[in-house]
Amino acid sequence: MELSQVALNQGLTFLTWVTGIVLIVVSGFLVKLLIDLSKLAKNLTETSQVLNTELKPTLQELSETLKTINELVKTTDKGFDNIRSAIEKFIGKTKSVSENIFGGFLKGFATVFGLFSKK
Repeated sequence: MELSQVALNQGLTFLTWVTGIVLIVVSGFLVKLLIDLSKLAKNLTETSQVLNTELKPTLQELSETLKTINELVKTTDKGFDNIRSAIEKFIGKTKSVSENIFGGFLKGFATVFGLFSKK
């Protein structure tokens, strides 16, 4: 019985040492993980501060540029509307003149035809 008692004590001693070593290694990895997470949080904070300082002026410039482009488009639309209305007026006058010329031509042709057919 004493031999089994000694073997049991040695097994328990070995298990205790191995458990302690594993706990130390796992604790080391946990400490390393916490240090890396702390660095990551610090870098994220710095990045967000840089984004806030750089992004706001960029967005303001973009907004001003879009306003300028919008005004340019509105001005261009007004110019095209003016050109379109001028072309429509010109076409209306041209149509009226061509109708008068064509009507006069038909009347003249009818008159000449009437004169020749009477003879």
